[in-house]
Amino acid sequence: MCTGKCSKCIGITLLPLAACAIVSNILLYFPNGQVLQLSEITDLVWFFHGILGAGILVILPAFMMLGAGGARCCANRCGHFSFQMLLSVILSLLGFAGGAYCAVISTLGLIAGPLCDTGDGEYLYPFRNDTLEDNYLFNQTTWNICKEPENIILWNTILFSILLAIGVIEAILCFIQVIGGLTGFICGTCMRRRK
Repeated sequence: MCTGKCSKCIGITLLPLAACAIVSNILLYFPNGQVLQLSEITDLVWFFHGILGAGILVILPAFMMLGAGGARCCANRCGHFSFQMLLSVILSLLGFAGGAYCAVISTLGLIAGPLCDTGDGEYLYPFRNDTLEDNYLFNQTTWNICKEPENIILWNTILFSILLAIGVIEAILCFIQVIGGLTGFICGTCMRRRK
């Protein structure tokens, strides 16, 4: 497959993933559709891993990939297309970092659990000191500890899991683009035989 066409396919795939990551991160600020005080929102949400990491840092290379993939196949390695491929590689590294950042923060969010009211009116992290063996994710009977916001554990688990999956997929796609972009820059793009 032509490296330009591959870039375009990856760019088209990354745009909806980045949009989903931004929406998922925003939803973490409003558990169950409720507006909470800033001090009642889980701390890891403030790392903007979906908005900045898997969102903005991935949208930039996605647009560059679309631009690099929009050019027709050519065998000229010194032309404008090669510069686009090199720039695409650099931005893809940025996208890879954003996707990996999102995956790491999402994993930490899943392990640590949400900030919630356990019934005494005070918000705390009831699962933060759990070991991996007794983690709340594997013991759903402990989920009734959190009284407010309603269904906060399910809300956080679903959204952090979505962000984790998106971050991993984006990191993989951006890494593929780094390899494809370097190949296109060093070896030239696909060649068409002249008649």
